[in-house]
Amino acid sequence: MAHKLVIVESPAKARTIGGYLGQGYVVESSIGHIRDLPQSAAETPAKIKDKPWGRLGVDVDNGFEPYYVVPRDKKAHISKLKTLLKDADELFLATDEDREGEAIAWHLLDELKPKNIPVKRMVFHEITKPAILAAADNPRDLDMDLVEAQEARRILDRLYGYEVSPVLWKKVMSGLSAGRVQSVATRLVVDKERERMAFRMASYWDLEGTFDAGSAHDQRMFPAKLHSIDEARVARGSDFGPDGLLKPASEGKVVHLDRSRAEALVSALQDSTYDVRSVESKPYRRSPYAPFRTTTLQQEASRKLGMSASVTMSVAQRLYENGFITYMRTDSTTLSDAAVGAARSQVQELYGADYLPDAPRTYASKVKNAQEAHEAIRPAGDSFRTPAETGLTGEQFRLYELIWMRTVASQMKDAVGQSVTIRIGGAAATGEDVVFSASGRVITFHGFLKAYVEGTEGDTQKDDAETRLPNLSQGDPVSAASVSASGHETKPPARYTEATLIKELEDREIGRPSTYASIIGTILNRGYVYKKGTALVPAWLAFSVIRLLEEHFPRQVSYEFTAGMEDVLDDIAGGRKDLKTEIGEFYYGSERVTGLKRLVDELGEIDARELATFPVGGPDSGINLRVGRYGPYLEGPDDEGNPTGKRANVPDDLPPDELTLEKAKELFANPAGEEIDLGVHPDTGLRVVAKNGRYGPYVTELLPEDAKKSDKPRTGSLFKSMSLDTITLDDAVKLLSLPRVVGTDPESGEEITAQNGRYGPYLKKGTDSRSLTSEDQLLTIGLDEALKIYAQPKQRGRAAAAPPLKELGSDPVSGNPVVVKSGRFGEYVTDGEYNATLRKDDSVEAITLERAAELLAERRERGPAKKTAKKGAKKAAAKKTAAKKTAAKKTAKKAAKKA
Repeated sequence: MAHKLVIVESPAKARTIGGYLGQGYVVESSIGHIRDLPQSAAETPAKIKDKPWGRLGVDVDNGFEPYYVVPRDKKAHISKLKTLLKDADELFLATDEDREGEAIAWHLLDELKPKNIPVKRMVFHEITKPAILAAADNPRDLDMDLVEAQEARRILDRLYGYEVSPVLWKKVMSGLSAGRVQSVATRLVVDKERERMAFRMASYWDLEGTFDAGSAHDQRMFPAKLHSIDEARVARGSDFGPDGLLKPASEGKVVHLDRSRAEALVSALQDSTYDVRSVESKPYRRSPYAPFRTTTLQQEASRKLGMSASVTMSVAQRLYENGFITYMRTDSTTLSDAAVGAARSQVQELYGADYLPDAPRTYASKVKNAQEAHEAIRPAGDSFRTPAETGLTGEQFRLYELIWMRTVASQMKDAVGQSVTIRIGGAAATGEDVVFSASGRVITFHGFLKAYVEGTEGDTQKDDAETRLPNLSQGDPVSAASVSASGHETKPPARYTEATLIKELEDREIGRPSTYASIIGTILNRGYVYKKGTALVPAWLAFSVIRLLEEHFPRQVSYEFTAGMEDVLDDIAGGRKDLKTEIGEFYYGSERVTGLKRLVDELGEIDARELATFPVGGPDSGINLRVGRYGPYLEGPDDEGNPTGKRANVPDDLPPDELTLEKAKELFANPAGEEIDLGVHPDTGLRVVAKNGRYGPYVTELLPEDAKKSDKPRTGSLFKSMSLDTITLDDAVKLLSLPRVVGTDPESGEEITAQNGRYGPYLKKGTDSRSLTSEDQLLTIGLDEALKIYAQPKQRGRAAAAPPLKELGSDPVSGNPVVVKSGRFGEYVTDGEYNATLRKDDSVEAITLERAAELLAERRERGPAKKTAKKGAKKAAAKKTAAKKTAAKKTAKKAAKKA
């Protein structure tokens, strides 16, 4: 029977849309991209394999013609789509309405090659029944300018990656990759770490006072900080440069207090009287935030929900495909008339007419060359479901709630109030005139802040924060309840988080918002960057890679050039520039620029050792960090004067800015892999040593030189209560005795042993294992005690939940109470949704809510734990599938006989 064939990208989307379109339509997914440039030699077509440009998959000699292939795992699916197309009387290409979606639609058209039937481009921004039916009734033609822009991006990325990556393999490390935008993003993270490494701390002091306005005021006590001495402003953190010195612009204009002068001033103000020198009051007004676009959603989900950019986009994708939100890859902050009406209706219903502005609010996009005509990210439909009405749970609920609140708040009135600054003056006994400053803010009408307050980075004050001050007037007397000296230290520039890196990329106009999640995912997965809490820290490997690119590919890794390429791609998308001309200049160059091809061909000599060498503590220290094939290590002079005679590994999680000269000397003093000689084992005569290994400290025996290859030395991990500093030969002998034979069960005749496993200490008798409560029991437990343990019924299933070891407070992301518990893997923190094991340096006694939140944020980044299917279930599923196939074959044979 003839039907209309609709092709979308994902199976989930196909199921939802198929339900809306009903009979007469067959909705199938392409399961993402159906073809691409060849990814390996095996995929490269035979006709281009021997071409000079064959490995690129792009004919750089003839107009940069790309050679697309259908991957092996997609060929069967293409055959299925072609079969469905044979019975179709219309083809609807219903992929996403952006460059990538347009390109997928074109690839489908070019691969399926429909004949004698109309082909229509079906587009929509939300998956609701009215939107889908309207899209089916109002198709358009393919936008070939968008297709060409996406093709240009793909070719540029291929040429960059395939030409530059081999240089990294040869000169830095095999298996590395370079990318047109990923390398620039890595450079941003490296540059930030360089700033931190160059930073020199400065200290400064000020005075903090608590003042009393008198009993006539309800709010009589209020804080104030020293502002000026003899009309010269007191220095604060922003007056110092990264070198730890006062900035030139501040020299001579500010007073830099040290500790002694600050404390002397406190003494001189002991009996001072104060009066109000000035009161400055200004109206405070804050307008609502624009509805979410891709980047602002990623930033806010990171700040408020602790979601990485990739998790945010994955959750948003599911919300979109199931009809809860509009399309989540958008530069736009505009809302449709229906969406504005829905938001205003909910403002009226939930907050009342006082919070509803007279006219709808509109938001102009601030993004240069905003791509495509999408709406902002908002709840789907012409009327919004509240979060409680969706039936969603977990991450989907929290992200939907965030989008819903932001959208509703965007159509509410401004928040208004008053900001007040009070200056209080007095004379010190030493003659100085000092002025203290107090700032306050009172919100008289919260407006949109009732519904939504944007998250902040660092110590930035939130928009709804209030600080009340007494109602004072100029000349009013006040008294000082207390004045104390307060010391401060300047802080290095904050590292990027995912949220701030996305903001930086967008501010610099590098890349497209829809690609930021994959860019950050790539630099994390490649090992160029790792996370410490939420901060992005560059690995030393990234320093080597970026040094090579800066020295030999400066244009291709420059921020300005990469941003300019986005303008070029936008011009191609708009039909204003030609793909072949622009890629030609990028690859072959022109009179004004050197092309990538020439840079690679004329690379010349590159000193790989120099690229991987970084002085520690200055060039005169003699100590260098080197990036080796197995990771970073230190190299320095030994006691005999050999300049490279001493080595020490660098911990993987030590940030580059923390590798100081003092830290390097500490690592040389106790390097990983260095053996501590404990003596000779009294029974075996073998020498016993202690080491700090990859999985922690351990002891082992040293086998003789003539030992067989099959001989394995006995080893034993140190107990948690032990350390390399205090381990003795007696301790080592006990550890090497494990597993220990406790005795023999008199009834069964089976041997009982005490062993230390991945889940902790336990007893083993045949196949019956029983947990022990402490590691020390491994060395002390006797047969009688072991038999008592085995006499107890074996516990089935989970034990009753042990009470928390410590309660810490509410998690800033989930809002759930955080507690410390003891589990089979050791102590851990949990908020009821995620568990995070305490690290080696953490303890139950010292752990704080902030540290627990950091551990939970790291765990949350990895997403839910993967569940492994049981073997039995797999076998059962396989039998069912086989049975179905057999039944299908029999049915087909019967049908053939009847025919």
